[in-house]
Amino acid sequence: MAVKDYVSRQRTRLLQDPRVKVLMQDERVLRGLMKAIRLRGELLQAIDARIEDVAGQLNLATKKEVRELKRSLRKLENELQRARAEGAREER
Repeated sequence: MAVKDYVSRQRTRLLQDPRVKVLMQDERVLRGLMKAIRLRGELLQAIDARIEDVAGQLNLATKKEVRELKRSLRKLENELQRARAEGAREER
């Protein structure tokens, strides 16, 4: 966590610098930052899509499939728990 704290402190210090404040008010800089953020998102989506393709070719489960399986398993466990509780009530 030391690195994360250091980066956080540096970011705060940098944002308080008057030169950075002036830069952040420039429309061109803001447009460039927004473009960089958008490109990062597009890159991550492209990488995820490629990973899913490769995982499919290798018959590996993707994060999305594992998440869906976990959700289904939780749902089935809850149904089983309810059915056991109902069965226990009926036996009494």
